[in-house]
Amino acid sequence: MGAGESEIIELRLTQRLPAESGRQEQSLFGRDYEATFVRRSTEADDFYDSIMPAILKDDARNVMRQALAGMLWSKQYYYLDVDEWRRGDFCYKALAANRRTPRNQAWFHLVCDDILSMPDKWEYPWFAAWDLAFHTLPLALVDIDFAKRQLELMTEPRYTHPNGQLPAYEWNFSDVNPPVHGLFAWRLYILESEQRGKGDREFLKRIFQKLLLNFTWWVNRKDSRGSNVFEGGFLGLDNIGVFDRSAPLPSGECLEQSDGTAWMAAYCLNMMEIALELAKQDESYQELAYKFYEHFIYIAAAMDRMGANEDELWDEQDGFFYDLLHLPSGHAVRLKLRSLVGLLPLCATIIITPEELQELQHLKERIAWLTKIRPEIIYKLTNLDRTGPTGRHMLSVFNEGKLRRVLARMLDESEFLSPYGIRSLSRCHKESAFSFSIENNLYRVDYEPAESSTGMFGGNSNWRGPVWFPINLMLYEALLKLHLYFGDAFQIECPTGSGQLMNLREVAEELRCRLTRIFLREGGRRPVFGGSSKFQTDPHWRDLILFYEYFHGDNGAGLGASHQTGWTGVVARLIQREGIAQYQPKPVLLTGERDEERKLMKAS
Repeated sequence: MGAGESEIIELRLTQRLPAESGRQEQSLFGRDYEATFVRRSTEADDFYDSIMPAILKDDARNVMRQALAGMLWSKQYYYLDVDEWRRGDFCYKALAANRRTPRNQAWFHLVCDDILSMPDKWEYPWFAAWDLAFHTLPLALVDIDFAKRQLELMTEPRYTHPNGQLPAYEWNFSDVNPPVHGLFAWRLYILESEQRGKGDREFLKRIFQKLLLNFTWWVNRKDSRGSNVFEGGFLGLDNIGVFDRSAPLPSGECLEQSDGTAWMAAYCLNMMEIALELAKQDESYQELAYKFYEHFIYIAAAMDRMGANEDELWDEQDGFFYDLLHLPSGHAVRLKLRSLVGLLPLCATIIITPEELQELQHLKERIAWLTKIRPEIIYKLTNLDRTGPTGRHMLSVFNEGKLRRVLARMLDESEFLSPYGIRSLSRCHKESAFSFSIENNLYRVDYEPAESSTGMFGGNSNWRGPVWFPINLMLYEALLKLHLYFGDAFQIECPTGSGQLMNLREVAEELRCRLTRIFLREGGRRPVFGGSSKFQTDPHWRDLILFYEYFHGDNGAGLGASHQTGWTGVVARLIQREGIAQYQPKPVLLTGERDEERKLMKAS
């Protein structure tokens, strides 16, 4: 074929034998073949049009559609029988001897034989439990039944360890991923209510029962001091901390983690929210709802106890949450590294309407009883015993004063707020690196907006500065919830120091705009493509979007795995929210207000 020439090759999967006559050849290809392509293309256009708000601009629609297509492309058949792998087969008996005491030896029960949503079909062709949970949100927009099945798979006996732990990922199933499956079980229930007019209560019951086992594993295994402050270890954040959090510390120190504790506080509220929904038809769930309410209260109180204490996560001087290092001497020291671990407590928030609470009389009585006999553990948080400016109830680690102090740092462009979302490490550490010495070992953490300079976890990811979509999504939704409680009267500078006041819904929308800006072409360029002139200017490439693993903390350029639509695919949900927000300025996330959002979805 000569230069500038092209050829069209037609392929078709069929059970029919090769053509024996020109007539059969014509029926397999020819006009019918071309018509089928046109018909399938039209059907795909109609389907995506049905889930995209009509008000979206063409460029945003293109990004959203490619994000969803990437999620579908990353589905893959995955087979692994760990016990079989350890024993080897007739071809690899010699290798089996090296597999007797390898990683994953405690997971001999695990048998995977399913279609799974992978982080990346190229670099990461294996499931990762918390990645997969985030995948279900965009997947639910195109196939909610598949999304629900993905969450349930992780809680099946074939996957979950007999002790209740969920497998992290193939490299080391025993690593600990954040417990987000309760959150997304609840989110899928809400989304199905929006899509079909009714949530799947049986799904909610099934996964709730199984998550009870996982919650118990966390309580028994990751609170070594029994103090309601949790360790967690790795937690999927790779090198965000001072130490390798998967390895023992030098002299037996214990690292109590702000993120591990925040995840568990949020887990309590996710389970409580599910129990409250199930209690509408089965009063026995009110007792379980109270169990998670009480556990949340004890966790929140342990994070910031009455008085000034050196062994708590909240630092009153800085107005921020930090990890806590317990030394063998019995003393404790806060590791004042400002990172996402101090922002994650924002996500431990639920809102309940007065109407919902009124129907739960037994729960109300138990809440009033605990508030009366334990006032010292209630007074520093926002409890369900009172209503906010909008008349709603909120349960949160934060009161108004504490919230303002943390948000002032999060919305500071010299700290966490970048033009493209929330950084995973404060930019203040660019000029002032964090350092810590223990046992004559000096540890140092710098702000690194791009690739990691440390070899921790192979150096293949970086939480020391770049923007990651999963945590940004959670912070976005947390801001919307907080606005439902505080209302428009709560105003805060955004960005900090700008003099521009916003309510929390407006702050959330500002964050959403900064995140979606990474992919949208403004002024002829897409930040995601960085300095690549081919992708920025070539008309054949500039609209083909790559959904990277994470993004440069200062310029938004894509970093890490370039094909990892994975949890970056949640940008589809953020773009969809843009269209909804233009119809109705007030975000709707709650059970009692789902009908309103459903109307907006239909209108869009």
